This record gives sequence, structure tokens and C-alpha cells, in this order.
Amino acid sequence: MRPQYAIPPLAILVAVLSAVPWLTSDYGLSLMVNLMSYVVLTIGWALFSGTTRLVSLATSAFYGVGMYTVAVLVKVLPLYAIFGVAALTGAAIAFIVGMLTLRISGMFFVIFGFGLSEMMRQLTIWWEINQTHTMGRYVRVAFDTTMIYEHLLGLGVIVFLTGWWLRRSRLGIALLVIGDDETVARQVGINVPVCKVVIFVVSAVFMTLTGAVMAPRFGFINPNFAFSPLISFQVVIMAFLGGLQRLWGPVLGIIPLVVMSEWLQVEYPFWFSVLLGLAFMVIVYFVPQGITGVLENAWNWLGRPMTLQRGLIGPLLDAGAWLARPALVAYAWLSRPLWLPRGIAGAIEEAWFSVVGRPPEKRR
Repeated sequence: MRPQYAIPPLAILVAVLSAVPWLTSDYGLSLMVNLMSYVVLTIGWALFSGTTRLVSLATSAFYGVGMYTVAVLVKVLPLYAIFGVAALTGAAIAFIVGMLTLRISGMFFVIFGFGLSEMMRQLTIWWEINQTHTMGRYVRVAFDTTMIYEHLLGLGVIVFLTGWWLRRSRLGIALLVIGDDETVARQVGINVPVCKVVIFVVSAVFMTLTGAVMAPRFGFINPNFAFSPLISFQVVIMAFLGGLQRLWGPVLGIIPLVVMSEWLQVEYPFWFSVLLGLAFMVIVYFVPQGITGVLENAWNWLGRPMTLQRGLIGPLLDAGAWLARPALVAYAWLSRPLWLPRGIAGAIEEAWFSVVGRPPEKRR
């Protein structure tokens, strides 16, 4: 779609989303905060993994860094200064990690991403226990749910614009070539390590800022919560469910999974992780291309050449006959011959006695 056609509806959508805090209840706003946080995390994840085809499980590492940066500095610096420090910290960690590890690929990178998140969690636990002698920190700051939602919506707009620009830039084209075949990318002169590190840093900054913005919402943060591996797995599942063919594809996976997660955590809290794993297996097996792929395949199927032997009226008549089939069956059943040995009054009595029971006969 051309930008001049896409910008007006997107602007209307952003305006409607901006009015959500005044149009919904407290629970609805809380749900929208969760939704917007996963929009930023998943689109940020797709900026790197969707182009390079490297599945990253390091989302919780950068998300936790953002949270803990706010928790540590909330009594020292203004909140927006802390957001800047968090972004720089996440970018620095991503740059160092990227320079050291982005030469590996496949399952080794997947394992490394999960290991990075666990290492950050364990290091934070060790520091809290041995240096501060605590296990968690309070985050008390004047930053209510409405402000959190507005900042997440702003981040969502920025990450979408970044993805839109990336897909039309030389860097985006280079990353797509890298995702298809790194050997070919090197042969045509693409600096593969630099491209990977740049997009890895950009992706990490969005994840870190999401964690920093979400920190005031919870009030109390500990390492197990901030660096929870469940965040990384949920982001991957949402992205795969929505599909990575389009920039907006992951959003189609975020909405149903956020709603399903809310329901599962209330109804089946002890089975949540198990059911989430089953959902991931179903998605990979039955919907490998995601919802976006299903929609595109259906649209292509509708766009294939076809010949209508009976014109446009033929399919309409067939559809009408199929919809009228239950009515025709009922009409045929009601039209069959009936024999009433005691007439209509006897039929009414038999129906009544079948409901209330037949009275006992009197003895003579």
C-alpha cells in the first residue's frame, strides 16, 4: 500500500487509541497497557528476528534491564533521565553482546539468547543478596496507568515508523539478503556483522524502554519477575502466530494471545505455562506462516482466474438452496401424513400426559 493511502487510516487509528483512557474502564485500560507493551516488544523483536531469521530469546534480558534501571535510579534521577540511561544501558549491552555473539546462528543463537536472560537474572539475584541484602525494590513515582499507556502508544508509533523505514532502506534490504543466505550476502559486499549489530541494538533499545516504562506500574520489582523467561517465549509465540511477512503481522498474534493469557491466568493459573506451550506447538504445526500467511493465501485464492458457468446468479442460488435446506427438511417433516385416532383433543391429552404423567386409574 502506498504511503499516501496508508497514512490517513493509521492517523485515525492512533487518534482512537489515544482516546482509550477516557473511553474504557480501569480493567480495560489495564488490558490495553498489556496489549501495547507486547506490541512494542513483538514489533521490536521482529525488527531483528523477522529480517535476519535469527530467533532471539533475549527479550526478557533487555526488558529486565529497563525495569531494574528504573528501580535502582528512581530515587536519584528524574524519571525521563532514567529512561535515557536505560536506553543507553540496553544499547551498550546489545552492542557488546552483538559484537561477541552475532557470528553464530541457528539453534546456537537461540540457546545463547536464553542463556543471556538467565545470566542477567542470576547476576541480579547475586547482587541483591550479597551487596544490597535485599530481594527486590520499590518503584514509587507519580506515573499512573494512563501515562504508562500514552508512553507505550508513543513507543508503538515509533517502532512502527522504524520498521516502515527499515523495510525501505538499504539496511533493510541488506538484512533480508542476510536472512535468506549469509554466504550470498558476504559475496555481494554486505558487511554482515555490522548490519546485525546495528539492528540488534535498535531492537534492544525498544525492549529496554518498554521495561522502563512498565516499571512504575508494578510498584515492586524483583529479579525473577523482571527477567522472567516467560516474556521471551510469549513474544516469540505472538510473532509466529501473527506472521512475519508484514510489519503489522505480529499484531494479529498479540491480540488473541493477550486475551487468552488474561483468561488462562484467571481460570487456570497453575496450567498457564503448559497451555501456552501447547498453543505454541499448535501454531507451529497448523499455522506455520501465521495468520498473515493464511489471509494472504486466502486472498490469492480469491484472486485466481475462474469461470462461472451460470454467471453470478448461479452461486447465489446454490448458497440460497444450502441455507434453506434446514427449512425444507422441517417443511417436509411437518407435511407428512398424520393419523390421529382420537382427534386433535386426544393428541393434546397425550402430549400433556407425557409431560406431567398419566393419573392412576380408579378402581371399580
